Amino acid sequence: MAPDKRRLEMIDLDDPSGSRAARARQRPVMAATRGLVLEDRGSGVVGALVEFSPPRLVLRDRHGKDHTVRYADGSVRAAIDGKGVPVKLVPPAPTASEPTLTASGSIDLGTVPARVARASRIWVEGIHDAELVEKVWGDDLRVEGVVVEQLEGADDLAERVRGFRPTPGRRLGILLDHLVDGSKETRLAAEIDDPNVLITGHPYVDVWQAVKPTVLGFDAWPEIPKGQPWKEGVIAALGSNASPGEFWKQVLGQVDSWQDLEAPMLGAVEELIDFVAPPEP
Repeated sequence: MAPDKRRLEMIDLDDPSGSRAARARQRPVMAATRGLVLEDRGSGVVGALVEFSPPRLVLRDRHGKDHTVRYADGSVRAAIDGKGVPVKLVPPAPTASEPTLTASGSIDLGTVPARVARASRIWVEGIHDAELVEKVWGDDLRVEGVVVEQLEGADDLAERVRGFRPTPGRRLGILLDHLVDGSKETRLAAEIDDPNVLITGHPYVDVWQAVKPTVLGFDAWPEIPKGQPWKEGVIAALGSNASPGEFWKQVLGQVDSWQDLEAPMLGAVEELIDFVAPPEP
């Protein structure tokens, strides 16, 4: 999901029957505030404004790459009422605010229309994984056109991958729980050898543990003896009477952003998104 691929819907308020001066007067005037999302009409680059020094400006895409483009009144579009409209930029007030961020930590592009879904996919093991990924990375996934699907278990992973038929234009990213030496998930992942498939994961028994325990009010997730149901054991150890589904809703409700998740989960998901929706060179 890179801003230089998030094309604002292209409309032009210019009336070809009018004079150049009349068309220029019609252009909305906007303050060139840091973080304002713009599209350069010449190159198609979309990004957050980081520098405004006419006759040039600098746009930064969501991958942190800066693009210097020539600026003239009307040479850039901004989103106005959901449309991409040519605008005239003016210097911002001294109190210009910093850009807002999404839950994943990327620049919030506002009401940019979702991209048409790619053929590539990200698979996760279950509903809780999917809900957590959606809550933190949902904005990014919609802009990038990436769909997340549930496996409902990974026991037949190799067969599922063959059925997907990955290609360079149809990549597959897979997020697995408990991807550690000797685990069932690691053995299943080892059966997949395809350059168009990337498998990442986290070391936790269940995705619940990817949420920092301090966010939930305790110091560490309980240790559950091997052979006992993990989720039920955790709930009992924490003194809760909730069902697994009810408890998960409580956990998910405390997650506001990437800062509430453990680093292995963050790295695994970001790597998958970049694999199935690679940034522009």
